[in-house]
Amino acid sequence: MSRSERLLTLLQVLRRYRAPVTGHVLARDTGVSIRTLYRDIASLQAQGAAIEGEPGVGYVMKHSFMLPPMMFAAEELDALVLGTRLVAEQGDKGLAQGARTALDKISAVLPAELRRELDASALLVGAGRQGDTHAVDIDLLRRAIRSERKLRITYRTASGPVSQRTVWPYALVYFDLTRVLMCWCELRATFRNFRTDRIDASELLDERYPKNRQTLLMEWRRAEFVAGRSILPEADRR
Repeated sequence: MSRSERLLTLLQVLRRYRAPVTGHVLARDTGVSIRTLYRDIASLQAQGAAIEGEPGVGYVMKHSFMLPPMMFAAEELDALVLGTRLVAEQGDKGLAQGARTALDKISAVLPAELRRELDASALLVGAGRQGDTHAVDIDLLRRAIRSERKLRITYRTASGPVSQRTVWPYALVYFDLTRVLMCWCELRATFRNFRTDRIDASELLDERYPKNRQTLLMEWRRAEFVAGRSILPEADRR
């Protein structure tokens, strides 16, 4: 790794931490000796990087500090291109457009050499199997999750019965051929997961649910994931 690459890697690592982190942790994360780490910190500070701290106390970078033009390893660039192309090809309309726009923005800030690598990427996405059709607007489900608002849905179970639910959506799980909306269900007073292809109607309510989505996800993990249960069977429970 060249010195410039090493310094950029250190900036990227520092950006991940919001609290001061010790030099030994940074040295481990960047794969250098502690002496090299201290020299690199000093070099970045001399070049104007907004890094605060000192040996024995820890370091933190102000998050208002702008990083230099993006640099990626070959595998990182491949992952970005393939991931965004997969979403653009197989995601719903809103995500597909978001993936294309994100890739354009990344391309715009890459150095010329890496921009050429991105444009010439040989990682293509083939046609996959047709996924489930949806009566529900997936963009609306994502909007409900982001805004932490309640949804009123009409849900059809695998055996046919239809029910009306008011739910608190906190996550959307993407499988190859289906999607699952993870919620707290007011009717059952517990966590329930709903296959989106079985949601016949949905209405975004003005009312916010009383907990934030991160809290709901953590509570679900404790109640369900730790117990070793799968998301998909839960989606068919009434």
